[in-house]
Amino acid sequence: MEASRKEQVWKIAKFMREHDRVAVWLEVDLIEVDLGYALIGMKVREDMLNAAGVCQGGAIFSLADFAFAVASNSHGKLALAISSSIYFPSSAKVGEYLYAEAKELSLTKRTGVYEVKVFEKEKGRLVAIFTGQVYRKEEDLRGLISEKM
Repeated sequence: MEASRKEQVWKIAKFMREHDRVAVWLEVDLIEVDLGYALIGMKVREDMLNAAGVCQGGAIFSLADFAFAVASNSHGKLALAISSSIYFPSSAKVGEYLYAEAKELSLTKRTGVYEVKVFEKEKGRLVAIFTGQVYRKEEDLRGLISEKM
């Protein structure tokens, strides 16, 4: 990918990270982004735990959902979720660092389908598998970004 396109993808990702209040609360790190791809991470904190003492599924879903959002919006067209599902093969504990890797499976003019794997890298443990579909609007994200900056 040409340098200017790579810069544009990073600009979109950084804008989304700064303006998504849940991503800010989760303290999400942007690790790698590309067209149709995102690798992000977060550390599980005490305030993310459920009554069983493990990371609340909603926090893990939100991490996966944000990776999905970054990957699906990377093309510069506003993409909004129309469906998603998640499976939790294992749990995450306080102090663990979780990665969410989103990959584009299908892209058309109007829709996109993505898979996100959430994993704990130290032990190589899969924590969640998320799938989602977006509707791609005509709206160009560059206009949205310039309005808010």
